[in-house]
Amino acid sequence: MNKTEKRKEEHVNIVLNEDISAHHNYWDDIRLIHNALPEINKDEIDLSTKLLGKRMNAPVIIAGMTGGYSGAKKINENLAKTAEFFQIGMGVGSQRSALENNKLRDTYGVVKNYDIPLRIANIGASQIVRWKHKECIDNVLKIIEMIDADAVAICLNFLQEIIQPEGEAEAKGCYDMIKYLAEEIDVPVVVKESGAGITYEVAERLMETSIAALDVGGLGGTSFAAIEHYRAKAAGDEVNERCGKTFWDWGIPTPQSLVEVVEVAKGKKEVIATGGIRNGLDVAKAIALGADAAGVAQAMLKPATVGEKAVAMEMDTFFKELEAAMFLVGASNIKELHEAGVELWI
Repeated sequence: MNKTEKRKEEHVNIVLNEDISAHHNYWDDIRLIHNALPEINKDEIDLSTKLLGKRMNAPVIIAGMTGGYSGAKKINENLAKTAEFFQIGMGVGSQRSALENNKLRDTYGVVKNYDIPLRIANIGASQIVRWKHKECIDNVLKIIEMIDADAVAICLNFLQEIIQPEGEAEAKGCYDMIKYLAEEIDVPVVVKESGAGITYEVAERLMETSIAALDVGGLGGTSFAAIEHYRAKAAGDEVNERCGKTFWDWGIPTPQSLVEVVEVAKGKKEVIATGGIRNGLDVAKAIALGADAAGVAQAMLKPATVGEKAVAMEMDTFFKELEAAMFLVGASNIKELHEAGVELWI
């Protein structure tokens, strides 16, 4: 196992065995307003929606989490089976390792074996700025083909890169490469943050490109600084252990980021809310705040290491919770859920 594979395995094991969440989940500050006279029946509720041109049975995406080491294949397979069964979207973790080592392709490519309505490829932003233009296009096309992707996410993971000892904190030219890539490839490009959120101002800049969607990836769920804190602690690296702790809660809370990005997008680009989504009620809150879909990661990772039935049970609960929230606000479909009343509860 090389250093990259070892790092990816360490990331998953830390998520499974340590508390790496932000110290506050900001979805708890958001309340949907109860409708005592909903005037709908449960069997009338329709969760279905479209995202990036694909029809899904609910506005839910299993966010990209892993790949690139031997144990990731089974995790991604269990997640893919659930995405197929529930007909929802799914992403994979950064595919750079499979570009460098062909033997790792199957840890991602296993998702091609399942009828998933929306597959999202993944590459880090710090990587695309290191590639030349033609090299960037060639490599992105390879990761798309690797999982038969319907879209590709460019992951803004600079918080992790600056804390990680072996990180590549290179952001100069990132915007230009995103703009170039979105113009040159035929599949939709999603710009995705990884736990630190997107501001109104950054969203404004990205609106000037040809990207299809923004995934706000805000503060409130998995803290990648926390993951690096535990990695450094295990390695006896006191400097990076402290840095991870210092930046544990760095970022823009997901609901705040979502509201800002939705205001900029104004329906011209789709918006995904990832960051701290723990249940179907959080999904409903995200949709009510304007998201087109919600991405869930950590809540699905632990069941995925147990088996396909555990993942399916967790997702089934998500669906039931989302349906219950819609019933209690009187929304019979996703369009009506967008119009549900929301209040800040602090």
